[in-house]
Amino acid sequence: MTDADLVARRFEEQRPRLRAVAHRMLGSAAEADDAVQDAWLRLNRADIPGIDNLPGWLTTTVGRVCLDRLRSAGHRHEETVDAVGEEPSTVPEPEQEALLAERVGHALQVVLSTLGPTERLVFVLHDMFAVSFEEIAPVVDRSAPAVRQIAGRARRRVQGRSADPVTDPARQRRVVEAFLAASREGRFDDLVALLDPHVVLREDAAAVRMGGSAEVRGSSAVAGFFNGRAQAAVPAWVDGAAGAAVVLDGRIRLALSFAVTDRIIGIEVVADPDQLADLDLVVAG
Repeated sequence: MTDADLVARRFEEQRPRLRAVAHRMLGSAAEADDAVQDAWLRLNRADIPGIDNLPGWLTTTVGRVCLDRLRSAGHRHEETVDAVGEEPSTVPEPEQEALLAERVGHALQVVLSTLGPTERLVFVLHDMFAVSFEEIAPVVDRSAPAVRQIAGRARRRVQGRSADPVTDPARQRRVVEAFLAASREGRFDDLVALLDPHVVLREDAAAVRMGGSAEVRGSSAVAGFFNGRAQAAVPAWVDGAAGAAVVLDGRIRLALSFAVTDRIIGIEVVADPDQLADLDLVVAG
């Protein structure tokens, strides 16, 4: 297999994820396909050996393509989704569930369309696809702390208007609380079940100095990291998202942000005192 064939195969492995990102950004299947194809063309022009993380590079590249399209003066978003009417009671239950999921997805897309291009990109990449603020920052030409603030603002707007369970704060909090309980009690299998297979754990430099890891990938590895820990962690809201805080001697030492869809897809740990001070952090009662 040639190098070109290998790159093409790796791209095809990422295509469903890239298309999902673009669809959430642009709201149109046809435009999403165009954006993914544009990313493929950019990949062919890129210095591929210099790309350390191809999935991350592709995700942020698709995000950049979508951002450019949304910002372009000629872009006119059109709703291409047909309304889903009421189905008769004879429809089988699985099909009813599929139709409900489709309606919910449409509702979220309508809410996303009310966000500005930058807010939409930050929310979609971080909260729905677990891309770190550091990776998003150069895409939108902002600092990582500024991107975090944008994400919090977008999250509050989306959660306030969306019926999508993906963004339901109460459901997200239940998932996080279940994760913390499983962590404290050392229930490894339950931790794995709550984590997406491709979950990513990221910790800042201060957390690493306290014994953490800069990055851990995969449900088994992340579950192993948390297994038997979280003894001092309590549920909290972190920039409007379900999260946790580690409180020692009456002081918050760590903040954990969780990105939750059907399962946990990303966890970010902040220990730097200056970063902690900038967070909108409320310990849940």
